[in-house]
Amino acid sequence: MDKQIGFKIVGLRTEQFATLEENFVEKKKSEVITDLEFRANKESHQIGVFSTFTFKIAKKPFIILQISCHFMITDESWESCIDGSTATFSKDFMTHLTVITIGTARGILHSKTEGTSFNRFLLPTINVTELVKEDVKFIFQNNEEK
Repeated sequence: MDKQIGFKIVGLRTEQFATLEENFVEKKKSEVITDLEFRANKESHQIGVFSTFTFKIAKKPFIILQISCHFMITDESWESCIDGSTATFSKDFMTHLTVITIGTARGILHSKTEGTSFNRFLLPTINVTELVKEDVKFIFQNNEEK
């Protein structure tokens, strides 16, 4: 059984947002490309989940959204996951943080496109277990992640 990891959300950021109307072609099929990155800070005991969503038509992006959610891990939980210069967090825990981040991105996308013709484009349901396939290890050198 997975150990319980204590955490709280301490920050949300819209890292990047753009609508590229010149690349949008009505009546063509669109696709959404999802990218995911994890970052950690050993000193502050924080994990950042960065999600990028690129809506494309004919291989050209017409909406780009990158957001980050920042999570503070409790001192006790952080210490239980760190071994020397490596912190390891379970696939299940990182999947949970990713689900929170993607849900947040849905709301940000709606808010940013509200009142525009792009508001009809929603983030589809995403099988996060396909994005987070294994435990996540952060290796630190001089308190900075490498």
